[in-house]
Parts: sequence; C-alpha cells; structure tokens
Amino acid sequence: MTITDMPTQIPTDSSDADRIEVVPQSRTIGAELHGIDLSRPLSDAAIALVRRALLDWKVLFFRDQDITTEQHLEFARRFGPLEIHPFAPEKPGFPEVLAITHDEESPGHENLWHSDVTWRLEPSLGSVLRMIDGPELGGDTVFSDMYAAYDGLPQRIKERVDGLVARHDFTNFRRRMIRNGATPEQVAEFDATYPNPEHPVVRTHPETGRKGIYVNAAFTQEIAGLDPDESAELLDVLYRQAAYPEYQVRFRWAPNSIAFWDNRSCQHYAVSDYWPDVRKVERVTIIGDAPYFDPAQAPTDLPERPFRGVLKRWTDS
Repeated sequence: MTITDMPTQIPTDSSDADRIEVVPQSRTIGAELHGIDLSRPLSDAAIALVRRALLDWKVLFFRDQDITTEQHLEFARRFGPLEIHPFAPEKPGFPEVLAITHDEESPGHENLWHSDVTWRLEPSLGSVLRMIDGPELGGDTVFSDMYAAYDGLPQRIKERVDGLVARHDFTNFRRRMIRNGATPEQVAEFDATYPNPEHPVVRTHPETGRKGIYVNAAFTQEIAGLDPDESAELLDVLYRQAAYPEYQVRFRWAPNSIAFWDNRSCQHYAVSDYWPDVRKVERVTIIGDAPYFDPAQAPTDLPERPFRGVLKRWTDS
C-alpha cells in the first residue's frame, strides 16, 4: 500500500474497531492495543485501525492473546504476503513461522540494534512476534524510533547522509552456516541467491513520507562511495542515534504477548539478560518493498520534537 492508497477514514463496517483502544507507551514510539481479540477474524475497519496505529507508533503491543499458529498467520496476512526466512529455523509444518528458542545450550544473540532482513533486496514491511515461553526476569525487547533518530540529527549530518546508499549483507548468518558445516559451494549458492543490496542510508517511508535512518549494526557493512574511515565515522554517528533512551520504548514480555513492528521506521534490540532460562518465540514476517529516498515526498503529520536537553543541543549543533 502506498501513501495514496491509504484510506482517508477508518471504515465503520463492524463494531470490533470501536472496542479497540490505542494506549501510547512513550512520547513517539510504542502503543498497546486494548479491546482486540486476535483469535477472532477482524473486520476491515479493525485492520485499518491497526494499520493506522502501526504507522503512528511504529510498534504495537498486544497482551493475553492465546492464539493458534494459524491465527497468528491469518492476522499477519491481513497486512501483506509473508516471507520464508532462508537461514533461520522454521516451525515444522509452517514454513512462514520463524521458531526461535534460546536456553542454557543456545544463549540469546540478537542483542544488537537492527531492522529485520535488510540484507534482502526488498526487506520486510513488518514482523509479528509471539511469546510462547519466557523467563521470569529479563528477555525484554527495546524498540527505537528511526524517525525521531533522524529528526534529532544536526542539519550538517543530514546534509552528509541524505541521498547516500549503504551495502547490507547477512554476515552473521553466513558465519553460522559455516560453523554448522556448510560447504563453500553451499555458501556460494546463498551468496548468489541473496546478493548484497544497496539501500538508502536515510529511507523515505512509503506510507507516511517521513524520513528515517535505515542503517543498522547487524547488517550494514559500509556506505558506498566513501572512504572507509568516513564511512565508519558516519555509521557510528547513525548507530549511536538508536541508543538514546528518549527515542525508545521497552517491552516486558509475558506468555501470549505479541509485538507487531514496522521495520521501515524502527529498529529493535532483544536484551540477552536471561541466560540460562528459556525464551521461546515465534515470528511471522510480512514482505516489504525496495527502500528508496525521495527528498521531495512530503511527510504527513510531522510532529514537533518533544526532546530537550542534550538531545536538543546536539540537534542544534
């Protein structure tokens, strides 16, 4: 869906949308949705409301959703076709479901800022993650607002990065393949199937028109066309933007909790502070499109920045 396809009003074809309450969890990112039951088919009006909330808040949280795998898939498909991850383990019988379990023998390793599958030519629109089993303490996920991070850059930095592109790669997955015994021929086959894409350093969101940082520490390798030192310097500045707590929201998981995030406008960090306990989740990922940067595309509803103090001094520097 493009910005021109967005409905100007939420349809009113069912009362289930009227029961949904959007409860913000921070100033700019994260909202919990109350009054919604994902075990039941949702009306077009309810789906339109969820989509609008996702665009506004970048990540949505749902509590007490005791749903089946089929219902998980059905909900995600309302937002687009689903992808199959080529490297990570799938749930038996459900190739679109990424099954992730960490325990004493397999500690968590997703504790770095990233947006999912940016090593694809067309990275994902969004991810819907369901908690199956989790630790009593720890295992939270932190989400960072890449609109706010971009808006918070000094103008001199924006002028340096706007319009640049960066190379992305599935380096960590390749290393894991090799550790697990993949042959050079198998690795070469994956390299040919998933060639390194170049994506804009600053991405224009196709539905909101807003600009957001689109490089991440997990998959971005370098900014194309720059001296390696300058590339590393700029990437370090952009990576550090995600680390400011003012741009973040933190989600405390519980069984049957769900997070639905927009990979086009936020990054996330899975906190690995629960070893040796078990953390078991299932993720379904919605296919996206090719990222682009369009300085002429006007953003919708650009808010005033609420952050002051050091962040404002940095922005104004």
